[in-house]
Amino acid sequence: MHDLLKGYKETRKGLNAAYEALRASAEAGNEDAMAERQLIGEMRGEVEWIIEWLETGRRPGNRRGAERQAAYQREKLMDPVKMQAYVARSTAGSPVNLTEWEMQQIEEALCVLSARERECYQLAHGECFSHSQIAELLGISKSSVDTHIKRAQQKISERVLNSLFLVG
Repeated sequence: MHDLLKGYKETRKGLNAAYEALRASAEAGNEDAMAERQLIGEMRGEVEWIIEWLETGRRPGNRRGAERQAAYQREKLMDPVKMQAYVARSTAGSPVNLTEWEMQQIEEALCVLSARERECYQLAHGECFSHSQIAELLGISKSSVDTHIKRAQQKISERVLNSLFLVG
């Protein structure tokens, strides 16, 4: 890992040198030099992003690492693979296909949700969309999506705890 980071830092040095070497030509109005300098600038940005990821151990721009995810990112009330199979309603002999009993259990757990909560929950856990993508798809705010999914998870938790049908 250390060698990989060292290699990216050396690449960054080379890109910075190339970027500065093209400065005079680009400032003189040379179109080719300007285009090449822009391309090198984009490459520098990508290398910086990778270096930050390698140094911090988390995706650049994220405030929290994987060990400190928000509750909605940690808690999975249902097996994600089964939820995806439920949403896809696939019948193509895949090992993740659900039995009729499993389909009924998921239906039972989801029956307590409002239409919007169910839609948000299925998009998040069945289709693996991010909360911001769901907000964009449904034309609502991200905080609304967060609220709908949080309520859905609470309702499903209560349903799972209180329903004999969902045991086993």
